[in-house]
Amino acid sequence: MKFDTFKTTTIMSLFVLILTMSACSSSKNKANDALFNTTWELEFLSGPRIAFKGLYPDKKPQITFNKTTSKAEGTNSCNGYSADYTLNGNAVSFGEPGPTTMMFCGQGETFFLNTIKKVNRYTIDEDGKLNLMIDEVPMMRFKKLSKK
Repeated sequence: MKFDTFKTTTIMSLFVLILTMSACSSSKNKANDALFNTTWELEFLSGPRIAFKGLYPDKKPQITFNKTTSKAEGTNSCNGYSADYTLNGNAVSFGEPGPTTMMFCGQGETFFLNTIKKVNRYTIDEDGKLNLMIDEVPMMRFKKLSKK
């Protein structure tokens, strides 16, 4: 009789453990999935001494994550860019931006590209905003612009 109770308890414990592990894995995938099929528009940038509106008077930078090619693509306010990215849980890293168009757009473009190369984490907050971070410090915040 004691063996049956032990066996039942062990099986139930394993079941709960497996269920918990799959739920954690599923929530990570949902966070990663939220990055894709969306164009994100920059609405906040930490660090520059020039006001955000002064850096981007006409058009704000945008980013789209291509799951198939592992490329981040978009505009840095007036020039297009493309860079490889790597995801590992909430860790993210960006490679060097590839060829961009060559219009001069002021300091905002340079600040955007230099900052994105330093980013190493991301979060999607309860408001659905994408935060690109350096360690624990939010450096860029993006809002969803549209679904692709």
